[in-house]
Amino acid sequence: MNRLLVTSNYSLLVIVLSVFLSLSSVQVYAETDLNAREIMEKVDEESRKSSDSAFTRMKLTTCKYGLSGGKVKCAEKARVKLVESAQINTGQDNKDSKSIAIILEPSSEKGIGMLSYSYDDSDRDNETWLYLSALGKVKRISVRNSDDEETESASIFGTEMTTEDQETGKLDDYTYELLGQGEFRGREVAVIESIPKPHRLSKSSYGKTQSWIDTERLITLKVQMFDKYNNPIKKLEVGKVEKINDVWMGRSLTFFNTVSNRLTNMKLEAINFDMEIKEDFLTQRALTDQAFREKFLKDLRKQAK
Repeated sequence: MNRLLVTSNYSLLVIVLSVFLSLSSVQVYAETDLNAREIMEKVDEESRKSSDSAFTRMKLTTCKYGLSGGKVKCAEKARVKLVESAQINTGQDNKDSKSIAIILEPSSEKGIGMLSYSYDDSDRDNETWLYLSALGKVKRISVRNSDDEETESASIFGTEMTTEDQETGKLDDYTYELLGQGEFRGREVAVIESIPKPHRLSKSSYGKTQSWIDTERLITLKVQMFDKYNNPIKKLEVGKVEKINDVWMGRSLTFFNTVSNRLTNMKLEAINFDMEIKEDFLTQRALTDQAFREKFLKDLRKQAK
């Protein structure tokens, strides 16, 4: 088994943005004259090569933020959650995925969990279930629809991240435009605008997004999200990028809600690739049955050592 334990110096949600590649893509980009769609296809393709399965432990820190000395800092006591997550790739060509995330801390929220099934097929909506341990109930999270314009994607554990933010694939749901090329944080980047097609727009909180793609490592360094009236409402920034186990990763992800002035930083404390994760674990039973869930988690923790 090829697995890697990453200490608290590394951070990233492998489900969202784990990507790798080692090539001189500035030259490749010029030589092949890739268009915006082709660049996004390569980013998506490389992200799927990272691992067929992963077990992670992450810290989610959320607060209202402000500027102090030119730096973004929390303006209030931050809310911190420790979460364990397991994910496997499924379906044809491993383009679908199943994942579960369980809160470990704080103790008042221990056992709250989220189960997600993501599908690459544009005709098939992703499925997400939220379990509230205090109520002992599982709630199915529905996608948006055109008759409910005020509905927003569900927040992930009360953070500034939403279920829509963690989606991957579904490239056919968007049209793409290359806005330009330049430099960002000393890296050659292509800035690509993604606009949801009508059928996708009715399910989305965003009218468009703009992504800064590192053309050498094919990893997203920054994303700016806009509402349907072209107003910037949220942005994602990826921390220092390092190559871990042949995977290019950011050390942290920070989501900024520029409307509420709140942020969530996601720090991955540990990640283990190529784990033996049984598909039977990634079910609603794992949300509601503590003994069933702990049996699988103990096995994953043992593998991770």
